[in-house]
Amino acid sequence: MYAVLQQVTSLIQDETLELLEWPRLCQHLSTFAATKLGAIAARQFPLPETREESLTLLARTREIHDLEQRLDGKLSFDGITDIGDALERAKIGGMLSGQELMDIATTLAGTRRLRRTIEEREGIPVLQELVSEVRTYPEIEQEIHRCIDEDGNVSDRASPKLREVRSQMKVIRERIYRKLQDIIQKQSGAIQQAVITQRGDRFVIPVKAPQKDQVPGIIHDTSSTGATIYVEPNAIIEQGNQLRQHRRAEQLEEERVLRELSDTIATAHEDLEYLLAIVTTLDLSTARARYSAWLGGNFPRFTEPDEPITLRRLHHPLLVWQKQHEQGTEVIPIDVQINPVTRVVAITGPNTGGKTVTLKTLGLAALMAKAGLYVPAREPVEIPWFDRILADIGDEQSLQQSLSTFSGHIRRIVRILEAVNSSSLVLLDEVGAGTDPAEGSALAIALLQDLADRARLTVATTHYGELKALKYQDQRFENASVEFDDRTLSPTYRLLWGIPGRSNALTIARRLGLAEEIIETARERVGGFSEEINQVIAGLEAQRREQEQKAKEASKLLQQTEKFYTEVSEKAASLQDRERELKRLQEQEVQKALQQARAEIAAVIRQLQAGPKTGNDARQATEELNAIAERVLPKVEKPRSSYLPKVGERIRLPNLGQTAEVLAVNSEAGEVSVRFGIMKMTIAMTEIESLDGQKVEIAPKPAKVAPPPPPTTKKEDPLIRTSNNTVDIRGSRVAEAEPDLEKAIARATSSGMLWIIHGKGTGKLREGVHEFLEHHPQVKRFELAPQNEGGSGVTIAYLT
Repeated sequence: MYAVLQQVTSLIQDETLELLEWPRLCQHLSTFAATKLGAIAARQFPLPETREESLTLLARTREIHDLEQRLDGKLSFDGITDIGDALERAKIGGMLSGQELMDIATTLAGTRRLRRTIEEREGIPVLQELVSEVRTYPEIEQEIHRCIDEDGNVSDRASPKLREVRSQMKVIRERIYRKLQDIIQKQSGAIQQAVITQRGDRFVIPVKAPQKDQVPGIIHDTSSTGATIYVEPNAIIEQGNQLRQHRRAEQLEEERVLRELSDTIATAHEDLEYLLAIVTTLDLSTARARYSAWLGGNFPRFTEPDEPITLRRLHHPLLVWQKQHEQGTEVIPIDVQINPVTRVVAITGPNTGGKTVTLKTLGLAALMAKAGLYVPAREPVEIPWFDRILADIGDEQSLQQSLSTFSGHIRRIVRILEAVNSSSLVLLDEVGAGTDPAEGSALAIALLQDLADRARLTVATTHYGELKALKYQDQRFENASVEFDDRTLSPTYRLLWGIPGRSNALTIARRLGLAEEIIETARERVGGFSEEINQVIAGLEAQRREQEQKAKEASKLLQQTEKFYTEVSEKAASLQDRERELKRLQEQEVQKALQQARAEIAAVIRQLQAGPKTGNDARQATEELNAIAERVLPKVEKPRSSYLPKVGERIRLPNLGQTAEVLAVNSEAGEVSVRFGIMKMTIAMTEIESLDGQKVEIAPKPAKVAPPPPPTTKKEDPLIRTSNNTVDIRGSRVAEAEPDLEKAIARATSSGMLWIIHGKGTGKLREGVHEFLEHHPQVKRFELAPQNEGGSGVTIAYLT
């Protein structure tokens, strides 16, 4: 009983593959194979029997795809040929030809390169495990190349004896040629043509038939006209015999070499057969990867029973091939989204509307995923692993058995019911058709309810309106329809989910000119309820079209927004680069000004040192230094406005021409986070303004400038601190303190000493002050103050 069930299951599965045109897809796949063996394996591709096998195939396909993306070129199978027959003959003791041995050598070399390419790459563990046990026998390859030349002939290198025999044959052959040329020259009148040729393995010359007695010898052939005879002169017969003996010795030695190489191949035939199987597996995996890439397919994920089926923009692979290679029509993709609880999908719609194509597309997608191929659909591709894929598509009639279309369908459905299990995908085309509509509808409902209990998923096409109501009686049922355009009276081939197909017969009849009274009579017979259902369905279809149009408009708006965001981001980045460049230029100008000021200060000091130091000179020097400081040091101005943005306030972005909402304010960093539209960004406060035009002015830290000292008469350097020879720079940075130090030095020049209060802290400011004083032209030396004067928190500078 089990054997019969297995036979029935195998039969219906084979029928399903034919109905879904799987052999045709495998033929397309074979064109992407690199070797003859790979092409044969693709055309005879057996489907995996377990989910684990499918996962392994998919892993190999993905790794080949990723590997070829990283390689400079494609994975190379150069030199690999079908050596299966040669291995079989060697295994049973047969002698291989030189060409067969060369094919084995090139296959070994090609496999070694292939294995090395895989072993040297990272991230392909499945492929590396596949080739890990392959032995390529480099010693056998080298021995073949030593003994066999590129043309498949046994080389002189094969053995010393062979080399000696061929050397002797060459000497004899040269003697024969010299003798024959001498005869041709002496008997030129009897020679038909001055050429030396061969008949069999004997050297002959063409002699005119009437003058044959002038060249005695053995006649080996005659021309078709009888005018020429081919004679082996008596003078070379002995040498010809010697040459034949040597040629036989050569043949025996060549056979000995070929026999030894064949025996070597026979000892390694198991490893070589395994090598050939692995190479074929790799080529088939490569063909799957390249075919998947050509289709634009994506990696499928096998779902669990509690997960939905998702196949968006799924293309029929055979129609894609037809469009690309046979100038077929545009391929319209379908969307498949099936909830986990759904067990039966009823697809309704007009004839020639694409219902059958939908079934085949879904069936091929399941087969491709199962066979380790990518599915031509948009990511994510999520589909169950179906143990059995069973289909009843098209008509099956048998004149010999007097079977009708209905009988043919029923016979196949019986086989499906015998083979179906909980992991099966069942595809039924026009279920219940070919008989009385009432009985056919009842039979279809009973059949689908039975399959809902037994199969993982059943998809059926039908014209029966009663099947549309099953969704509202059982949550395991779902409706779908093929869209129909009332204006053009033609299907669009788009699959609509959740909406059953409506009857279009009366609409089409009216558009085609059938009398209105006939249409009305027919409508009355159909019944008002049916017309109401059609109107409801039409309304749902209109709402769906409206929602799709809105979705397209929203998608277009989103694209425009993303483009605008990119442009604004680029402008913002450009402005930030420009601001940094301006700051860099300003810093350069400040440094130049400071260097110039130091030079001018040094000049004033040298001028002051050159003559006697008087109070008037000190005042004049002080005024000059103050003037320099006034010109070089930045001006301290009060902020023109006390405006600061607040969170939630609307502000203006002048550089972008936009208004925005304040999300956060960072006063210390001088930055503000804003949002306009769907975009958020952080910009400097100086780049915003209030809606009434107020700008944020960030005031620089005011420099401490002491008033110039009153004119004094020259006196000895004071030894005590005063306001004129003391400067407090605590809390300042080194760069901020330098202008204050310049002014303080200019002010304290007359006193000869300067107390600098910088505090202890981390010591960074003290180090910066000391470095500044060390390079200043007016500072003779400096030291830390005594403990009672501030210790390490105060530095005393002695001025020139």
